[in-house]
Amino acid sequence: MDTIFAPATAQGRAGVAIIRISGRSALSAAEVLCGSLPVSGRTVRKICQRDGEIIDEALVLTFSEGASFTGEPTVELHCHGSPAVVTAVLSELSGVPGLRFAEAGEFTRRALENGRLDLAQVEGLADLIDAETEAQRKQAIRVFSGALGAKADNWRRSLLRAMALVEATIDFADEEVPTDVGPEVLSLVHDVRVSLQTELAGARVAERIRAGFEVAIVGPPNVGKSTLLNALAGREAAITSEIAGTTRDVIEVRMDLDGFAVTLLDTAGIREAHDEVEGIGISRGKMRAAQAELRVHLVIDGQSSGVDVAAGDIVLIAKDDDGVRGSDSISATTGHGVAKLIDRLGQKFGQLGSHASVAVRQRHVDAMTSAVDRLYEVEKQLDRIGDLPDILAEHLRGAVRAMDVIVGRVGTEDVLGEIFSSFCIGK
Repeated sequence: MDTIFAPATAQGRAGVAIIRISGRSALSAAEVLCGSLPVSGRTVRKICQRDGEIIDEALVLTFSEGASFTGEPTVELHCHGSPAVVTAVLSELSGVPGLRFAEAGEFTRRALENGRLDLAQVEGLADLIDAETEAQRKQAIRVFSGALGAKADNWRRSLLRAMALVEATIDFADEEVPTDVGPEVLSLVHDVRVSLQTELAGARVAERIRAGFEVAIVGPPNVGKSTLLNALAGREAAITSEIAGTTRDVIEVRMDLDGFAVTLLDTAGIREAHDEVEGIGISRGKMRAAQAELRVHLVIDGQSSGVDVAAGDIVLIAKDDDGVRGSDSISATTGHGVAKLIDRLGQKFGQLGSHASVAVRQRHVDAMTSAVDRLYEVEKQLDRIGDLPDILAEHLRGAVRAMDVIVGRVGTEDVLGEIFSSFCIGK
């Protein structure tokens, strides 16, 4: 592989900027600018142009092969973070023979290819870089730490054991197999299938933590939906007025709510439409409300919000400016009940989050679903192990391949480009 280099920190002025060099020529390339360096360690060196003029003084970290993020010999130059210093250092590195500027995500791709990370960990790292909320950070660090890969390896070992038992009946078809392998195969397959289904059950919640939950505010016209949206968002995101039907379309506001990424939806007031445009807005509002994870229904005097109340929804008496209508009332105008609503939403998302799995992407879900289907077939046909051992073995082999897909051992070329395109250059 070529030796590559790139800034590992964002553009712009900062206290420190890090420039990373990775590859077999990393140490010799850095020595062109810094002089003699240890194979592995840290030191302070002057960074100089080839004519001897000093560019900066930097902390230099060196990593030997197998001890770096990429698994290759690596040097990190921790310079002062002015754009001028970074530009000068990059210019000098570009003139060193054998070096080239890194492509997006190339350092992480090398970590994958050198066995430092599996593919699920790479995806976890991408999510960690993009994390905006505490819940997203916690979920991403679980995946980046190898939680999904560890589970996939455990499932794979059990399936390989089951496959070996089934294939033994093929290898010894003309001889007497010492024991009946059926009970052990059934136990192994059943345990893996149940574990996979448990993981799949929490996959949607995990995906929502990663992408964000949606909360729809619904109710009749002029009940205070837009005012509540503005109060929750802390800004004038929606137009408010005393004129019923002011909101004609779905207004979205993304925010961090108690550590969770949440998109609030302000929907058109639900009533008999007075014109075609209002009718379209009401229809869109109902559709988005149905798709949301949670709905906040604002009602007055026992009226319906116009949308069916689903399990887990929150129903509040609106416009209780004096706070005299009980604990399930709210007034975005005075602030009564707003803090309590935020607490209730946070508790509900916390309860959902407790059931989240480490399968956070559709690719993981597809592989697990394929494995579950294969294992169902094995369980259904296991009583015919004497007649169909080759078919059962093939189903188990397919389930093992699905586990390999999760961690990137096979079938990854078609997804690598998409995954690494989300990384910045220098990562």
